[in-house]
Amino acid sequence: MEALIRKAGGDPFVAASVHERAHDDPAEALHFVERLESGEFDLMICMTGSGLTFWREQVIKHMPGDRLSRALRGVTIVSRGPKPLPILRELGARADVVVPEPNTWKEIVDVVAVRPERRILVQEYGRRNPELNAALERLGAKVSSMVIYRWDLPDDLGPLREAARGLAAKRFDVVLFTSSIQFDHLKITAEELGIAGQVLQSLREYTAVASVGPVMTARLADAGIPVDIVPLHPKMAALVKASSDGIESILRRKRQLAELD
Repeated sequence: MEALIRKAGGDPFVAASVHERAHDDPAEALHFVERLESGEFDLMICMTGSGLTFWREQVIKHMPGDRLSRALRGVTIVSRGPKPLPILRELGARADVVVPEPNTWKEIVDVVAVRPERRILVQEYGRRNPELNAALERLGAKVSSMVIYRWDLPDDLGPLREAARGLAAKRFDVVLFTSSIQFDHLKITAEELGIAGQVLQSLREYTAVASVGPVMTARLADAGIPVDIVPLHPKMAALVKASSDGIESILRRKRQLAELD
């Protein structure tokens, strides 16, 4: 993203906010291979390429990797957008359905609603999605969820702390959010520094807030943060372009409104 911002004429400050980490215990990863082999599921939803990669890496340490490949070929696979597809190909499997943009859990439910399969395995993000699972169950599905990895704070918190301080001091014109966990970790870090109020005020009144798509936008709205920029397509390049187009007028309008309040 840094290169995209520079190409668009921006001066980026990039702060890593999430570290994806596999669970230490491989029991769940191996257990779900065995459950797939036993025919317990007829449909699997792949949420992330990262999750599939961690699953594969855990499996091959403890059993032949072709067991996972054969197990995946025995079920209908729904891919949440394109990111899981390369890992599926490496595993010798293929997605039967690719969920269309904006690739949220709601589009997944729409896809599943018109299919006959109702014994579903969900390969989750770094944390469970209870809304997705509840919606699938309302379709009459029996749902099991598999969490292979987790979202932690980065090992080096220096850049994220500097980003929080910069927002509090109103040193940034635009902030780009691509996943809800980024905002959650920014807020945690700001709270630890004792500047959460200033950071949230800056996001509401001074800095233009760009969201990659509807899930991110909803998370910000829950925190009382108005979103100023949303791209037509939930892609990094589209987010950067949307953030550079007309930014002066966006900032002027936002800051004038804050002064009136």
